[in-house]
Amino acid sequence: MTAPALTPSTVLGVTARGPLSDAVLRRFGGDVDADHRTHAEVALETTTDIIRDDDIQLALFLLYASSYGSLPGLDADLEWDPELIATRRLLEQHFERALREVVPQPELPEPTVDAVGRALFALADADTGPSLSRYVAKKATAENMVEFFMQRSIYTLREADPHSWAIPRLHGRAKAALVEIQSDEYGGGRPDRVHQTIYARAMRGVGLDDTYGAYVDDAAAITFASHNTMSLFGLNRRLLGAIVGHLAAYEMTSSIPCRLYADGLRRLGFPEEVTDYFDEHVEADAVHEQIAGRDLAGALAEDHPEMLGDIMFGAAACLTVDGWMAGHMLDSFSHGESSLHDRDAR
Repeated sequence: MTAPALTPSTVLGVTARGPLSDAVLRRFGGDVDADHRTHAEVALETTTDIIRDDDIQLALFLLYASSYGSLPGLDADLEWDPELIATRRLLEQHFERALREVVPQPELPEPTVDAVGRALFALADADTGPSLSRYVAKKATAENMVEFFMQRSIYTLREADPHSWAIPRLHGRAKAALVEIQSDEYGGGRPDRVHQTIYARAMRGVGLDDTYGAYVDDAAAITFASHNTMSLFGLNRRLLGAIVGHLAAYEMTSSIPCRLYADGLRRLGFPEEVTDYFDEHVEADAVHEQIAGRDLAGALAEDHPEMLGDIMFGAAACLTVDGWMAGHMLDSFSHGESSLHDRDAR
């Protein structure tokens, strides 16, 4: 199967990275004849690694962005466009299959609060790969940290949003636990303490644009894959267990790295407005990890044992994919290279 070549388009301030993302952008830009379904089929047939494929991951990110409303100019009427949804479902099916093939599936514990909590903490403790946070604390340059903020802006300027899709789908103990966590993420009623807002302030502090999407053209494919993993789990009701497990692992592996990131930023002389985001998470996530592991994930598994496999899969996927993203930056920084997408490579 072949598809006609197109000159990469720039729509909504985003430049395509191949025929598929080009067609998706054109459709969002009003081109009703943009054949994104054909390009999706071709891209899936020809890719050697869907998780690191720039064209596929950008296209999926854009399709999810329509539901979040996160990019300026996205037409709300296209959120449920049948053809775009069909393309999204096709990409999702292949992306989920790839994740399930490459993410190590941990042994399943008993579906009880205590057993699931212990298993999740053990899984997080076993994550002993190369540490970007330790590198930042001791060796990263100011230029490295600017790239770090750019890459992380894809998720962190929308922090907590992918996991919040689970709130209306949960009940009882698990719902109460998730709302408790998310209330802190959204500032506990204080707009200035919303974590997205604190991160935006940190971006301004390092001289960056805090507009969501300002650095989409600079993000690596694995950065999109990290965010797309959350969106896949959060937006699909059948994957409720996976998004819960993802959040549990995310909270369990945040506190210590955030302390090291803050240490590195202070070492480089960045002001409090830049370190505040990470300082905030040192204490908050030390509390959240207990709630997420036991009261959220453990309670959900105890109430719905059929979700146990996906809870553990979601946790493992978080550790694996986010580990690849951190590893990409660490490898680039330690070799004196940029971690950003090479715009000239298109």
